[in-house]
Amino acid sequence: MSLAEKLAGKKVLVTGITGFVGEALLHRMIGDLPGTTVVAIIRPKGSLTGTARMAQLLKKDIFKPFYGEGTPYADADALTAARVEVVEGDLSDVPELPKDLDIVVHCAGDVSFDPPIHDAFNTNVLGTKSLLERIVETERPVHYVHISTAYTAGRRRGAIPEAPVEHTVDWRVEAKAGMAMKDRIEEASRGAGMLAKFRKESEKLHRRAGHLTAAADTERRRTEWVAKKLIETGTERARSLGWTDCYTFTKALGERVVEEFAATLPTSIVRPAIIESALQSPFPGWIEGFKMAEPLILAYGRGELPEFPASPDSVVEIIPVDHVVGAICAVMATEPEPGNPEYYHVSSGARNPLTFEQLYAGVRAYFSKHPFDLGERGAVRLPVWKFPGGDSVESLLRYGEKAHKIADQIITHIPRGERTLKYARELDVQKRRLDFLRRYMDLYAEYAQAELQFIDDNVLALHNALEGDDREKFWCDSAIVDWQHYLQEVHCPSVTDSLRRLDVVRKKRNKSLQEAGTDLKKLAPGDSTVIAAFDMDGTLLSSNVIETYLWMRLPELDSRARYSEVGAMLRKLPKLVAAERKDRGTFLRTIYRRYQGADLEELNRIVDEVLAEHVLERLSGAAVRRIREHKAAGHRTILITGAVRPLTRPLEPLFDEIVAADLAVDDRGRCTGFLTGPPLVGESRAAWIKHRARGTDIDLSKSFAYADSHSDLPMLTTVGNPVAVSPDVSLYRAARAGRWQIVDWKTPATSSRLEIPGVNAR
Repeated sequence: MSLAEKLAGKKVLVTGITGFVGEALLHRMIGDLPGTTVVAIIRPKGSLTGTARMAQLLKKDIFKPFYGEGTPYADADALTAARVEVVEGDLSDVPELPKDLDIVVHCAGDVSFDPPIHDAFNTNVLGTKSLLERIVETERPVHYVHISTAYTAGRRRGAIPEAPVEHTVDWRVEAKAGMAMKDRIEEASRGAGMLAKFRKESEKLHRRAGHLTAAADTERRRTEWVAKKLIETGTERARSLGWTDCYTFTKALGERVVEEFAATLPTSIVRPAIIESALQSPFPGWIEGFKMAEPLILAYGRGELPEFPASPDSVVEIIPVDHVVGAICAVMATEPEPGNPEYYHVSSGARNPLTFEQLYAGVRAYFSKHPFDLGERGAVRLPVWKFPGGDSVESLLRYGEKAHKIADQIITHIPRGERTLKYARELDVQKRRLDFLRRYMDLYAEYAQAELQFIDDNVLALHNALEGDDREKFWCDSAIVDWQHYLQEVHCPSVTDSLRRLDVVRKKRNKSLQEAGTDLKKLAPGDSTVIAAFDMDGTLLSSNVIETYLWMRLPELDSRARYSEVGAMLRKLPKLVAAERKDRGTFLRTIYRRYQGADLEELNRIVDEVLAEHVLERLSGAAVRRIREHKAAGHRTILITGAVRPLTRPLEPLFDEIVAADLAVDDRGRCTGFLTGPPLVGESRAAWIKHRARGTDIDLSKSFAYADSHSDLPMLTTVGNPVAVSPDVSLYRAARAGRWQIVDWKTPATSSRLEIPGVNAR
């Protein structure tokens, strides 16, 4: 009798139907088990109901052959009405189930290898318990099929039988402790010592931008620490009890829950190994998302995985998803006795082993024939693995991490420039690679060096019992897989195809980002609701506050006083640089105190008669063009600078509004050394822009801001179109993370930073 005949008329509930295995199982049941009815528990997501999510699922390409012309169903809705029943809900609060269920296949679970400990217990243990409690409420004996993992065996070695895992861990005690960890770690993160640590780290990076920016980053660091600790706690608790990670640990405890209910419930436990793309069905290479092997394969193909801590003769327990689904369907047709659960290893190592050396050879052969193209650099140079051992790989990784940390500390303190940003880009790429290697070393090192052999006699018996063409439809004998064919002709092409298409999209998106804003008339022609705010020093012209102070102050001094002033500034320079990095407002006030006694009108005259031409010569031509483009588009142009107002006089024709530092004067018109109000720096610029927009028709989401320094991060994040101009390393990284436009506005080559107008000529 065929499986279709054995399962005809059965109502089968499937959890996790929107996941990888669940989707493949739904496809197989609709296509090859026409007499079954599927009941799916689907939780609402955002504005989508569970029913709407099912409708989206059935509109995927793999389901389209099941409805439309030449099929019994006119469209996806007709197919749903005939074959699928949706129950809204999830495992955190399992709803009441239909009373006429025949089979339940529990595919849902947290499949991440490193989930937060409370999430893993909530899904893999307590969620399973809640589902089973609902199942026993139904009116008839239900065959419960539990999808677990072969790695519930833990850190054992040798042959693993298709039987209960031997351990004495109390799942109730562990679940209670695991669920309590969230509150305990959250509380620890709010202690004075931890908060001070987070705050100091944030202020070191963001103090120039402002306290609120640092505060936001402090909270980000705290929440990230909590998430990291929840993951680390789960991993360490699992390893302390003999499992590789929190995933396998909680899946093993979930099996204990199932085994308790199996005393009165017909139960089958299916333990797949590492599930990868399909060999045949729905089509060769079909896969949803990246699983365990894909990130490593792609990293190797990109030349970013120089080694891996695997033993070359260790077995990689990979199994195609259609093999797993075939075994599940065959298990559904069995009739286990209550009190005697049956176990099935859906694996390959016992009879058709694939070693890491063979995996490496197959992947290398594929990329040798079909390399990734890095554009101008040509084809990727593939690493040669020598399998030096886990300890050697770990030592190399630690050395790389230390070297990167030192280099990164240096790069953030050297003067900015194209070469500095080039080094920063290279360091960021290296950091991503190191983080990738660290994550996957920590996650997969145990699996890469495992010496397990999952006995799969029960699954082989299922396969041998299949009749007629069921052996083609529901095959579950791993011995028929030709691994080199699978790797080179099926799996790698499928995985890399998606990435190659993503690369094309990414290149187009990056190009559009680079070109954004070049034609402002197309973006918002004649739109007076848009403002364009510009910083001055370092953005419009290559200058800094100390330079511009000397430009204005020295021309009115005699030769002796000039030397004295320059000498004083040189002596104070180290302290001034340190003050600028700590608090830009304090730094500006320190510089502007030196204007004490200067005649404000004389400063204005010096700017108009001596400095104006020099300032305009230092202006970037690209900056001027961008300002004029904004004006032509009808945008309101605003200069926001911490420079003193006299210095902005040459720029007045370019801007509709100038916000600058105003020097306070006494009744004789002499500068007091103070300002009339706090200089606009950091968060105060963002506050000014928001205040300017409040109560007006200014649309900040359409507006622009241009700046060069990390201290201007608050201003840039206030508008919808931030642009980083020849940024320092910190702002460059923030701009890259935010996918902002980054431009380089060069100063004309005719200008010299050593020239002090009105002084050098004398």
